[in-house]
Amino acid sequence: MCGIVAYLGQRAAQPIIIEGLKRLEYRGYDSAGVALLSNGVIKIQKTSGRIAALEAILDKPNEGETLGLGHTRWATHGVPNQINAHPHKDYTGKIAVVHNGIIENYTTLKTWLQSEGVTFVSDTDTEVVANLIGYFYEKCDTGDKQSPLPKLLDAIQDTVSSFMPSLTLKKPQGQNKFEWAVQRALQQVHGTYGLGILCADCPDMFIGAKKGSPLILGVSEGEYILASDAAAIVEHTARAIYLSDNEMVIVTADGFHTKTIDNIAVTKSLENIEFSLEQIELGKFKHHMLKEIFEQPTALATCMGGRIDPQKDRIHLGGVNDYLRAMTHIKRIIITACGTAFHAGLVGEFLFEQLARITTETEYASEFRYRNPIVEDGTTVIAISQSGETADTLAAVEQAKERGATVLGIVNVVGSSIARATDAGVYLHVGPEIGVASTKAFTAQVTVLTMLAIELSRRRHISSDEATRYIKELTKIPDKISRILEQSEDIRKIAQANINQNNWLFLGRGVNYPVALEGALKLKEISYIHAEGLPAAEMKHGPIALIVDGMPAVFIATNGPQYEKIIGNISEVRARKGKTIIVATEGNDHIKQYADYLITVPDAPELLQPILTVIPLQLLAYHAAVLRGHDVDKPRNLAKSVTVE
Repeated sequence: MCGIVAYLGQRAAQPIIIEGLKRLEYRGYDSAGVALLSNGVIKIQKTSGRIAALEAILDKPNEGETLGLGHTRWATHGVPNQINAHPHKDYTGKIAVVHNGIIENYTTLKTWLQSEGVTFVSDTDTEVVANLIGYFYEKCDTGDKQSPLPKLLDAIQDTVSSFMPSLTLKKPQGQNKFEWAVQRALQQVHGTYGLGILCADCPDMFIGAKKGSPLILGVSEGEYILASDAAAIVEHTARAIYLSDNEMVIVTADGFHTKTIDNIAVTKSLENIEFSLEQIELGKFKHHMLKEIFEQPTALATCMGGRIDPQKDRIHLGGVNDYLRAMTHIKRIIITACGTAFHAGLVGEFLFEQLARITTETEYASEFRYRNPIVEDGTTVIAISQSGETADTLAAVEQAKERGATVLGIVNVVGSSIARATDAGVYLHVGPEIGVASTKAFTAQVTVLTMLAIELSRRRHISSDEATRYIKELTKIPDKISRILEQSEDIRKIAQANINQNNWLFLGRGVNYPVALEGALKLKEISYIHAEGLPAAEMKHGPIALIVDGMPAVFIATNGPQYEKIIGNISEVRARKGKTIIVATEGNDHIKQYADYLITVPDAPELLQPILTVIPLQLLAYHAAVLRGHDVDKPRNLAKSVTVE
């Protein structure tokens, strides 16, 4: 969830690192720092706050400082202050580390290091990594040392003995001392990490290492940029290698090589980064979120492009083609995801059950991994994640595979951890999503689930004519979204009239119930207004007690089999003086009498409506947040990619 940038080349490192951190600030913005190697000394400058605060204290760039690393933090261990900000030096002053992830056994390691006389200054788990590397670096080639266990507290001896029964401090002949120290340290670490590491004695070298947190190396002519996201690299090169778990990359002025943390050589191929610098810049828009909302017509057309054959009215999902025949006979689908992707999964549940007639359940990935789930023969698990790096979802994938399920992934980031861990999958292909509050990824996830459900249903039981009807209607969705976006200014006025209300309800029925959940989440994420999403009929079973004079209730009341029922729910709110904001189908004059504020969407088959009805709710949340003076792209306490538990 943090942003990492390291640079080695011929240019001054500091400006390149800072520019990269700015592009990664959506990954974390509690604090930031830079470490530069200057005349054999690691010089660190860091501060709490955002990149702008760091820039204000930085020294003038030095053309001779061509090696360095930087970090923008989303705090886990330790409050976001200057001391806990990264980079962290070790106790010898020789090693500097930046880290994304969580070290689960840091307390045990810290206690042992302290027993060995190592000092700490921060509250972070990351400083343990720096000091552990520094310890091995300092003690290297001193021969064999017996277990330090007698010095430890009895309460932790058993834990420590499991990883360090006898400590060998002699490196293999010919191996670089810095490289060996990193390997030896990481062999003791349990948890997740993306790491950038410098050594004061190695003026033309840095090391990156990965387990459970994304890390890629951009390669250009005589320049190397390590980052936790391609957004920090794409300005300088379109070629990169993607590290896998338990791998490290050793970068020198002469090139790079990769190996496992157990010192086994690994060959990596250079791959092309699949987006351009232009795609991550704001252009004419004030915020990335607004840009991404307005990109949805084009993004969804691209998502469907090459996958829908308009001549034959067939769907081709190349990434899962080899599994579709087997999937026609599956008994059960489990969809696992977190946050917005979970809401997309709930829509998918309706799609698979109503179209393909396959029993489907949607589970929070954070719960799935811990509750001993039942995964029987004939079960397919679908994991959904924009980044493809969501820690809980990745863990759910691993558990599902251990239990013998076929696991498919729906992700946006090519080469991401979930994409590599699953048996097969479908990329969204909607371009980078920078805004922390997901928008175009949600509609693309629902679009991919819709295509998969249509194709499965065509193979299982529905007629070709019915499948063709859904396909044709799906291809009309991008143009219909464009028509909804034309109402942005009207939606802004609705937000302005209600932003002083601190409690909202979002209500929908059937397939639009997950959209109500997503609308409430969006409002909470960026405007900090408390909002609750509910099935509309459930309101009267308790939450109706919340309704007071002027309280906004957002209803999704589009044409469909439950339309008359939701009119009754709207009436219940109006009777208690709540304000009704209604998303309804174009041309429905009947509903005007129930609406204090009306937003319309084009007509569509009920199962395709969520891709349309969510658009006004995205705009409503965006405008509410802007009007309340919040930073829409960097909402409080949130980060884009949740790579920690």
